[in-house]
Amino acid sequence: MYSPLPPGADDAGRAVAYPLGVRAGAAVQSSSRWSSPRDIGITVLLAAFLIGATFGAARHQPGHIVRHPDAAAVVLLAVIALALSQRRRHPVAVLGVVWALTLGYFLAGYPWGPIWLALVIAYYTAVARGHRLAGALAAAAGFLVFPWLDDLLGRGPGPSLGTMSALAAWLLVLFGVGEGIRIRRLRAAEAARLLEEEEKLQASDERLRIARELHDVLAHNISLINVQAGVALHVNGELPEQARAALSAIKEASREALGELRSALDVLRQTGDAPPRRPAPGLGQLPDLVTAARSAGLDVRVETEGVPVVLPAPLDLAAYRIAQEALTNVIRHAAATTVWIRVTYGPGNLGLRIEDDGKGLSLGEPAAGGSGIAGMRERLGALGGELRTGPRPGGGFQVTARLPLPAPVAAPVQARVEGEQ
Repeated sequence: MYSPLPPGADDAGRAVAYPLGVRAGAAVQSSSRWSSPRDIGITVLLAAFLIGATFGAARHQPGHIVRHPDAAAVVLLAVIALALSQRRRHPVAVLGVVWALTLGYFLAGYPWGPIWLALVIAYYTAVARGHRLAGALAAAAGFLVFPWLDDLLGRGPGPSLGTMSALAAWLLVLFGVGEGIRIRRLRAAEAARLLEEEEKLQASDERLRIARELHDVLAHNISLINVQAGVALHVNGELPEQARAALSAIKEASREALGELRSALDVLRQTGDAPPRRPAPGLGQLPDLVTAARSAGLDVRVETEGVPVVLPAPLDLAAYRIAQEALTNVIRHAAATTVWIRVTYGPGNLGLRIEDDGKGLSLGEPAAGGSGIAGMRERLGALGGELRTGPRPGGGFQVTARLPLPAPVAAPVQARVEGEQ
């Protein structure tokens, strides 16, 4: 009768988006910190690499060095490493700082070395973080300035056409890689957002489904209990046999309500995909509804047209709930004496009509609580069916439901409603 909530959702539907929310919150919290032990460790290692590799590179280019690395170079490289540790939080600012410090490094006459790697990292990060204009401007400025530093400092001639072409190609490739990473991250974020929205929608649908089930289960049986309790109070002491029958009906309706409620609560407590302990009701249990309604004083007449077929469980449950809700509202609001139920197995669809001879407001009266017809429409709409309600010619009210039957049509079964007229 019930199916468990989707994995990761609780009975209020709140936990579905929880993991994504936690991850997002953690990311915001992490990005708000200026530094963490991990960042500090990376900064120290990067600074050590830049300084050590720069001194090592200086030994292999003695003829191209205007100024050997010294304490000022060490400080400058350490500042670059510190700036790079903040590249994810402030990519554009870090790119500008690293670009300027790299230019100052070479204008000071220090040797070529791994400082280029720091500039490449800052450039790539800015592009990958979506700051394409800043990355393009930094690349263009670097392309026009850095290749001419040797000539400016007297360390050699200007760059050749091949060198400039290779540098341009390298910058474009790096830009393309950063842009590709950015697009992939955007798609991943969009996919995560859509997944979260889908999970929230599923949780909302599940809550509505459970609300409909509990309404159908409890409203019907409690209405019967209310009617029978009134009968018992009215005839108590005067017609003991009728009072005893009313009390027996109260006991049976109470047992049924508690059983279905317990079944629903058992499913809500389940964490796996275990099947429900109690099978879902269907039109096979229509005689039980008829018997309960008759015990409440209604003259219920049932008619079946066509050849009954085996219905899919969701469709069978929906048909049962429509009949149950219609009878419940007749008992509660119609002041009727007779109810006609017609089940029609037509070509490609199942028809269900419930009519009463009451005052004509049994199912449409807003004061009745408002969720009866809306719940029936939602239930049928989910299965591609339709619902029509309105006054019955000659007085009373009628509910007509149509549910599409899947193809191929199931094998015929024996009529499941006894005592049809």
